[in-house]
Amino acid sequence: MLTRPFGRFLVLTRIPFQLADWVEGLPLSPETILFAIVLIFFLGGFFMDSMALITLLVPVFFPVVQKLGFDPIWFGVLVVLTAEMGVITPPVGVNVYVVKAMLPEVPLGSIFRWVVLFLIPLFALVGLLFLFPGLALWLPSWGTLGR
Repeated sequence: MLTRPFGRFLVLTRIPFQLADWVEGLPLSPETILFAIVLIFFLGGFFMDSMALITLLVPVFFPVVQKLGFDPIWFGVLVVLTAEMGVITPPVGVNVYVVKAMLPEVPLGSIFRWVVLFLIPLFALVGLLFLFPGLALWLPSWGTLGR
């Protein structure tokens, strides 16, 4: 319900497009700017649910990513991965508390320790996606091969 007024506000004020123009003019490489955007999604996941985070930030950052020339599908994969990494990372780790509610006999500290082991391959995957964007685009490209 909140997203409709927020989306309308963004469209009417043109904030995402002004932000895209401003970011495009920064003396930074597109990869550095994208890394900062991904970091914002990761840190935002510490404190917000991933769906709320994506709903609020994608309309702001998507025009920036398009202006920088990155593939939208690849950006979507990065956003979902980093937002989900954020929701299992302390200090809040919203999803960790869901697991705790399902397994009350398991100490919270133990759940967080195991989550850290889960984060290591996720960080490696995000790093691989930065180095080799084709990994995220390989499967979707199969749908266009026969056309």
